[in-house]
Amino acid sequence: MVNNLEILYADEYMIAINKPNGMAVHQSRMHPADEIFALQTLRDQIGQRVYPAHRLDKKTSGVLLFGLSKEMDSSLQTLFGAQEVRKTYHAIVRGYLAEEKGQIDYALTNDRGQTQEAITDYRVLKQFEIPHAIGKHITSRYSLLELKPQTGRFHQLRKHLAHIHHPIIGDRPHGCNKQNRYWKHEFEHDTMLLHAKTLSFAHPVGKENIEITAPYSAAFERGLAILKL
Repeated sequence: MVNNLEILYADEYMIAINKPNGMAVHQSRMHPADEIFALQTLRDQIGQRVYPAHRLDKKTSGVLLFGLSKEMDSSLQTLFGAQEVRKTYHAIVRGYLAEEKGQIDYALTNDRGQTQEAITDYRVLKQFEIPHAIGKHITSRYSLLELKPQTGRFHQLRKHLAHIHHPIIGDRPHGCNKQNRYWKHEFEHDTMLLHAKTLSFAHPVGKENIEITAPYSAAFERGLAILKL
């Protein structure tokens, strides 16, 4: 039994939810054993068919947008495809970044072997240092980042942060096994700390700017609480 999904925005054309960690958007070959999905859960909750406008990893929490008709789904897909939807994520990562803000420009290879341009802007929101020794260091450092992907490649944020040696805590397989094991054994925390914070775009019908913001998940809040201790 699943509790009702948190609805962040709704009008006659579209609806957005705060997707929980660990819930896939819809059935797929990637999650053959799953029985609960955001699409089916939301459809049953509101008694209406819904159409996902974009992808969000199963392990990622946050804003997930659906159209309420095939026509609106097509319009939203066009916005996303034209990169006219501004997406902001928050992540807790290992270590302190060398620069307060910057850009990761690193091409990624998809499952068909094609190399695709991939660009992510980042900004450090906060830094933490806790008195726990992991490996050779006597303390452990972490950063809370704001991430703004300019492209939408599969696992882009996860791969980009691993590429610059600041992997997301709880990420598997792109993260740091040593950190992930430590968080699981020391804090009983094994959720990936990546959250889709906001979506901003011009409404396809009314043309007004829509900004949808998702509060942190309980797991993300707990991750921050662990670091603030």
